[in-house]
Amino acid sequence: MIRRAEKKDIPGIIHLLKQVLLVHAEGRPDLFKKVGYKYTPEELSELLADEKRPVFVYLDENGQVLGHCFCIIEEQPETAACYQRKTLYIDDLCVEETARGQHIGTKLYEHVKAYAGENGFYNITLHVWDCNPAAMAFYKSVGLFVQSTTMETIVK
Repeated sequence: MIRRAEKKDIPGIIHLLKQVLLVHAEGRPDLFKKVGYKYTPEELSELLADEKRPVFVYLDENGQVLGHCFCIIEEQPETAACYQRKTLYIDDLCVEETARGQHIGTKLYEHVKAYAGENGFYNITLHVWDCNPAAMAFYKSVGLFVQSTTMETIVK
């Protein structure tokens, strides 16, 4: 079952956020710590109440959180150079590592895509780290394509 996240889901969400942090820390140890939190339980509680930041969870038959998708609603006003648009930005999508291969990520993404369609969004965007080829392959498999590329050089 997929639904909007609730306060009772916070422990399961934190468990998944730790898995995401480890993937990032392994790929970019110069930027990410191996331990820590993207959000504290208090911050998550506030975030779950924010209508501009919907969070969806995938629950198994026992109510255990096996996946989450954090979204941010971004609204671009019309300018002289750009058209007005409403974008649904996926800030974080994670599936419990022991439940991968069950198409939970695809189901979460399809749910978010349906939500975007029902709510008048122009597009869905996200950022994926180059050091995470599995995530890149997943996002391409569900139909996303590269919109832009961010490049860097390390200056020490």
